[in-house]
Amino acid sequence: MRKVFFMIGLVLFNMNQAKTVNDSLYISNDFKSIVFDDCDACGCAAGNGSSGFESLLNPQFIGVKYFAQHYKAKENLFVKDLTQDQYFNTIQLWGKIPLTKKLSVYASLPFHFHEKKTLQGDIKINGIGDLNLLGIYQLMDSKDSIHQLNGGVGVKVPIGKFDEKGASGVNPSFQLGTGSWDYQMVLNYKFQKDKIAVIVNTDYTLKTENKKHYRFGNQWNYSVTGFYQIAGNEKFNFSGKIGFQGEVYGSNKQFDEVLQNTAGSALYGKVGFETSFKKISLGSEIMLPTYSNLAGGDIEAKSRFSIFLNFGI
Repeated sequence: MRKVFFMIGLVLFNMNQAKTVNDSLYISNDFKSIVFDDCDACGCAAGNGSSGFESLLNPQFIGVKYFAQHYKAKENLFVKDLTQDQYFNTIQLWGKIPLTKKLSVYASLPFHFHEKKTLQGDIKINGIGDLNLLGIYQLMDSKDSIHQLNGGVGVKVPIGKFDEKGASGVNPSFQLGTGSWDYQMVLNYKFQKDKIAVIVNTDYTLKTENKKHYRFGNQWNYSVTGFYQIAGNEKFNFSGKIGFQGEVYGSNKQFDEVLQNTAGSALYGKVGFETSFKKISLGSEIMLPTYSNLAGGDIEAKSRFSIFLNFGI
């Protein structure tokens, strides 16, 4: 079995309540769907708001999530093959607090530890990433919560270190942070009936120029995930999930000049599970690419893995 590393992620959400029905896909007050990941597909840290979509989040919670990504990249401009392994790992602290019945605030603070293997030796960076803040508002909630729609806006505060020298490499996203204030817009729809639920998520991140006159490309993420309840009651729930997730990246710029081979897109298939017991939620997910065209073909997506543990407060 090939080597797979694991990392984190979050951007979207579902602050929804479902009616308690024993023979339905029971999503209790301790078992919510939201997500907001903190990594770019071309790397991590330099972006935010990338999809990972769906975590079983409590109405009020604190938690920790681990997310890993593996990529293959060109060693340098003079080689044709993708020989360099790049691993992006993040441990993220996050929380969600409702302010009113329809409005809640989400926050996350990541710690990154990334590594890339070069002919000259391994290169490692680690440290705190950028702080994410997101306001979420419930736009629609139909009878018995069969249909639910949420929207939100957010900001990424540039706490993580941006290395201008590192941005000149094959993967400029090998960073702890963008060094810029970035802005996010998210939209989430959920259909739930009996033992089946379908969640559709999309988010867009508008990235600005940092103090080094470097600007990462804007990012659009989208995801469709289906859930099926395997077992559950009012206190316990175990559901499997399957779906796909896509990511599209604009070109990076420096001094307002477009940088070649920095745009791209990728599409992943994913499978996982989510479970809850009383106020404790646990979930995990594996993602494999079905399509990858990153950095003009200089970077290839390989795999992703995530796992989270949340506690209701």
